Amino acid sequence: MSGKKMRTLAFAGGIVLLGAALALLWRSGSDEQQAYPVFDAERVLSGIGGTDGADGADAALSYTQWMRSERYAASKTAEGVEASIMAVDYAAAAPETQLERRRDPAQGAEVLDWNSSRGWVEWRIEAPRDGIYELELVYAPLKGGFAPPVRGIRIDGTYPFAEAERVSFDRLWKDSLYPYERNAIGNEIRPVQVELTEWRTERATNYAVSSEPLRWALTAGEHRLRLDAGQGALSLHSIRLAAPLRTPSYAEYAQEHAVAASGGEPWHSIVEAERYAFKSSVAIQLQSRSEPYISPDPRGKIVYNAIGGTSWTKPGDRIGWEVSVPRAGYYAIDVKYYQGYNGKSSAYRTVLIDGETPFREMQSYRFVPNKGFEIAAIADEEGRPYQFYLTEGKHLIEMAVDASAVRPAAESLLDIGERLLEMERSVRAITGNYGYGSDQNVDMARTWDLRKYDPQLESELRELIERLLAVCDYLNGLNQANTDAVTALRVNADRLQRMLDHFNDIPNRLAEFGTVRTSLNTWIQTIESQALELDYLVVRTPDADPGLKSPDSWSKARYAATDFFRSFFQQYDTNDTDDEDALTVWVQRGKDYVDLLELMVQQDFTPQTGIQVNINLMPNTNVLLLGNVAGDQPDVALGVPLETPVDFAMRGAAESLSGYPGFEEVFGRFNPGLMRSYQYTGNVYGLPETQNYYMMFYRSDIFEDLGLQPPDTWDDVERLLPTLQENGLTFNLPKRNFHIPFYQQGAEFYETNGMQPALTSEEGIAAFKRWTDWYRKYNLPKDIPVFIHHFRNGDIPIGVADFDMYVQLVIGAPEIEGKWKMVPLPGIKQPDGTVARWSHNESLARIQEPSSLMMLKKSERKEEAWKFIEWWTSADVQSRFSNDIESFAGIAYRWNTANLEAMQTIPWPEEDLAALNEQDRWVKNMPYVPGYYYLAREIEFAWNNTVVGQMPAREALEQSERSLAREMMRKQEELGIASGGGLIVPPYDKPYERSAP
Repeated sequence: MSGKKMRTLAFAGGIVLLGAALALLWRSGSDEQQAYPVFDAERVLSGIGGTDGADGADAALSYTQWMRSERYAASKTAEGVEASIMAVDYAAAAPETQLERRRDPAQGAEVLDWNSSRGWVEWRIEAPRDGIYELELVYAPLKGGFAPPVRGIRIDGTYPFAEAERVSFDRLWKDSLYPYERNAIGNEIRPVQVELTEWRTERATNYAVSSEPLRWALTAGEHRLRLDAGQGALSLHSIRLAAPLRTPSYAEYAQEHAVAASGGEPWHSIVEAERYAFKSSVAIQLQSRSEPYISPDPRGKIVYNAIGGTSWTKPGDRIGWEVSVPRAGYYAIDVKYYQGYNGKSSAYRTVLIDGETPFREMQSYRFVPNKGFEIAAIADEEGRPYQFYLTEGKHLIEMAVDASAVRPAAESLLDIGERLLEMERSVRAITGNYGYGSDQNVDMARTWDLRKYDPQLESELRELIERLLAVCDYLNGLNQANTDAVTALRVNADRLQRMLDHFNDIPNRLAEFGTVRTSLNTWIQTIESQALELDYLVVRTPDADPGLKSPDSWSKARYAATDFFRSFFQQYDTNDTDDEDALTVWVQRGKDYVDLLELMVQQDFTPQTGIQVNINLMPNTNVLLLGNVAGDQPDVALGVPLETPVDFAMRGAAESLSGYPGFEEVFGRFNPGLMRSYQYTGNVYGLPETQNYYMMFYRSDIFEDLGLQPPDTWDDVERLLPTLQENGLTFNLPKRNFHIPFYQQGAEFYETNGMQPALTSEEGIAAFKRWTDWYRKYNLPKDIPVFIHHFRNGDIPIGVADFDMYVQLVIGAPEIEGKWKMVPLPGIKQPDGTVARWSHNESLARIQEPSSLMMLKKSERKEEAWKFIEWWTSADVQSRFSNDIESFAGIAYRWNTANLEAMQTIPWPEEDLAALNEQDRWVKNMPYVPGYYYLAREIEFAWNNTVVGQMPAREALEQSERSLAREMMRKQEELGIASGGGLIVPPYDKPYERSAP
């Protein structure tokens, strides 16, 4: 068939698909509005104990409970008084706190630099009289990361409420340039973020619990005010106790400015949302949207024309825009927004003008859900636009994510989950079922009389059902809709009701407790999610009509048709713009990574060397393989999996890097234990770009409650397990991490010539027996599909996971922030007292897999390719790339560079970096030999035969070794490797010692 006919058929098929799409766009449904009764937060908070605040119990209360306590109710606002103290006049500090006094030109005074995330600093400050105060700090974050500085705030040695343990102080960011740069085919490139480092004055605030600054009850007289280190470094100028700001109602606000009339001609100004003055988190991302009336229209390209969405959900994250008005008077504010990320749930923002909330109605302002971008005025419940009084000139409009409206529901659900865990532990204690899982140690034929052993259990379960239904009613009233979350919560209430109806059968249905807790924790995060995406804001005089439009079905149909026909002529492939005489680099990585690399090449590598570089996206490694066969391969491939360089080397397709000038210096940039995976027949065929770590994660709050310390060795783990299991808890060690017990026991998987397996060495047999005993004798869970869910729930409060777990916890588990730690793996104590923590660096889950680079054998520009590799793997380049890429979206984009020097410049918290550096000493990667892919399979077979099939450990391992040996021999024959030859598996048994700086 000719190419012309194929294009004709494709065009006709496209017309059919377009028609179907237009039909779908044409169809529209109607939602019936239903009014739901609105309930006060007291209804869902009343079941949480300790709200009276008597006898100092309020020290453990949440802020929402504290605000409703008797002590707070009995306190009056300390109006008209204040007290302040200079930061340098501190009274005491912990020895490990790194403090430095310096003269700051901007402040014209001495300031205190707190250069670490350790220790504490304490001041003595005089409260003028009894009352409620707010705490104001004049501070500037010090450079050294993307996360905001966090400090705990104690008054006279205690935290007044739970949220005082972690109070964040914002960093502010903006785009490094505007308009944004474009690549060779006209797509915009996401800009690097730069920090605004000027001093700022802010009151301690937590938008997760309150739209107003946090409030503190103090008696008249001297108090000890202590800041505890959390994360990040900052500079402090002064601290002030101030009377709470009173925010007027809209009626009071309007009356105050009643004499001000706008007058003059109608006027409006459009403020593009992506053209912001600042944002408080690099995680708030620019978006590219393509639809009718979007501003600006991308016209088939990637154009960053919106901001927010699912990246703008964390309470307190705010964006500010500048606008200049021509005269003093009243103005309305319209917002073009999309809020359809969470079904029928509303999203909330606190709106500030010039740093202050103008009136109470702007606290936790509700953005109703919609199905697409629409223009809506910031208005009251009747739809009447609010009018904001602005003086002539420049003003700052801010929107901050505010989850305080849904916080009572979230707190109640957290408490219900904790009560369910207590119930489960009580039933386990009664029945003697201490094993992880629901029913494995229970006699299913036994009849129980739970009322006899726990008389309160039935009434407590009934109370939890009522509280769960009360949360549903509260959320319905808040959203004025029956949301997905409410539907799921009612399902959980039904589960609990069935348990209540079959009360004495609960010992045989313990899994229901875990199922409900997991569901509650999942929906808490959904309930608190406050996603909102903005196209632009309009500031206008109340009588102005900007004539702006929102898309409807017809406009969407026209736009879709235009986009469809444009696609036949649009240029999409960057290969089309390649210079045939340039070095070609293929990258298996996301667009943002490639755009940044291309920018750095243009700014740094090409001016230094004069070498032009074509950089193209590579969707997967198969493209590299097929391209190599077809003779259309790059000179250098980046982002390939760990095993790819040696895989290609076995087939003569990868270039050995060992003989190039300066190779020894380049080799020394990386951990030698990691480099084992790139060596084959005595040569090095690849280099690492990023690395992964297996670490141990544990819930510090649960360990404190149980009086436990994190284990340092596997003997400690075995001693720890009985206590954990008595409380219905356990330890997670994924069985796919077989490298850990083998390497820590001193075993190797292959003989030193790389031709035969060595599984049944004495060290291998000992490692395999101990490893399988953990699951057979100590009852470790055999399969935990999603460890993080159980870690968040608290039923598996400790376990081994890779670096991806760290990222997921930081981003997706705000409810346990500050309640977990990452430490090195347990190991085996050696005769000299050290603990061997050997572990591989490969991610067997393929999530945070280390990425590698290689030079192709068929490259015709090998000298230029080597210069590029030298440049790309250097510490300065890796450090810049690591920090710049993370500026796009925070830790979600963390580039865990393999360059040992650059690794130290990544903005890790000090404690976490120290843990990673310790584990880095014990990296011992697996070498790749012909048939290596059979190893994991055969080890798993041996594990199944021993743990599940009860086969003796030695027999199972010997059987797997024979199978592995056959596959290795077959592969050696296929590759033409002589039986008497050797592949050289380099031994490695000494921990890596980092050179002194």
